[in-house]
Amino acid sequence: MDNELPRINKNVLIINNLGDDTEEKQYWLSQIPIVRFNAIECNRRMIYGIDRTTSRLQRFLEVVELT
Repeated sequence: MDNELPRINKNVLIINNLGDDTEEKQYWLSQIPIVRFNAIECNRRMIYGIDRTTSRLQRFLEVVELT
């Protein structure tokens, strides 16, 4: 995977239903798994950065014992 990542336009938000049969969904379903994996990795690097490959997800839940 090359180090040139596309820029993200953070001014656009598109929300789709997972049940939608769009051309984009059909395109990705037609790709072989390694192409889909590389696209996911590219998205991850655009969001979290190239150097943060070992970062963990931020904890947002806390376990509390009831008395």
